[in-house]
Amino acid sequence: MTQLKFADSLGRLGTESAFEVLARAAKLSGEGRDIINLGIGQPDFRTPDHIVEAGIKALQDGHHGYTPANGLLPLREAVTADLHRRHGVEVHPDNVVVVPGGKPTMFFAVLMFGQPGTEIMYPNPGFPIYESVIRYSGATPVPIALEEKNGFAFSAEALLAQITDRTRLIIINSPANPTGGVTPKEEIDKLVKGLEAHPHVALMSDEIYSNMLYGGREHTSLLQYPEIRDRLIMLDGWSKTYAMTGWRLGYAVWPDACVEHVTRLCINDHSCVNAATQFAGIAALNGPQDAVREMVAQFDTRRQVIVDALNGLPGFRCPDAAGAFYAFPNIEGTGMTSREAQDRFLNEAGVATVAGTSFGKFGEGYLRFSYANSTENIRSAIERIAAIL
Repeated sequence: MTQLKFADSLGRLGTESAFEVLARAAKLSGEGRDIINLGIGQPDFRTPDHIVEAGIKALQDGHHGYTPANGLLPLREAVTADLHRRHGVEVHPDNVVVVPGGKPTMFFAVLMFGQPGTEIMYPNPGFPIYESVIRYSGATPVPIALEEKNGFAFSAEALLAQITDRTRLIIINSPANPTGGVTPKEEIDKLVKGLEAHPHVALMSDEIYSNMLYGGREHTSLLQYPEIRDRLIMLDGWSKTYAMTGWRLGYAVWPDACVEHVTRLCINDHSCVNAATQFAGIAALNGPQDAVREMVAQFDTRRQVIVDALNGLPGFRCPDAAGAFYAFPNIEGTGMTSREAQDRFLNEAGVATVAGTSFGKFGEGYLRFSYANSTENIRSAIERIAAIL
């Protein structure tokens, strides 16, 4: 009998529960159940045609080989032009590293700064991969509590008070998954000012939802603060904005001191991103943005529908969703835990959601609803939940 002995570090590696819920929902659907999926965080739109056509053309033109580990130069130049348009900042293409999605940047940043005896701060409730890879690195994860009373924005004062001489990296995410919270500019100003006293601390700003804000809100990119550019990693990509989750294409802007290290990590990990996807990424950034604006407009309509509907459910209290495409209602009034509600709504109502505890200990008492689904399905899902409540 095989007696494999795995590394202890694998026991520290977590997962992303949304994919587990997706698998359970798919299994029930395969058994003939009518399931409405408000669990998975991906746009329900097709990738715009001109982007798909660019990927196909790249394959037809023979772009079948390796590319530079940090990405094709025309793509990195398109990224810098886009950042200038959207954020008014100057970025050199050599500081842009293209990777297969958003997670490699998270993994590489944590591996670069995390080891036993160090601390890495991360939002909680937050994207579960943050805590997972921090634990995997051997560093101590230090949660930044995001509270409903603050609109799920971080408090700069509270965050800065948690920094110690062991802190190596701080991860922030706005607009945020799973809460839909957006941290206001004044809190970011305070954070940047406070970091002057902690020059040993790096910062990773996950801005993957930066095109998705509602109610007149505007995104504040950490790139707009030149005083921290020498220690800032800014993560963004194509998955959410251009409905390209399956294409696996993301990037980060890295400070000069990190570029060589992250490039070597890319070489060791995945060599490069496939060429055709990179040409599609160029078309996305350089082409018309009408489809992006239309998607965001539809998300905004759905946002208003789902927030109002959730607030009408007994035992629910749902704050306004400021960004991304998630609602994060408080369900304490139902008497159920987050996991109990998740399982009951899936099994009895045929509605897939994700328990707040899948995003950290401070997510207890909440559920994540993705409104990346049609308005008709959203209304039907809330009616089903209402029926069993």
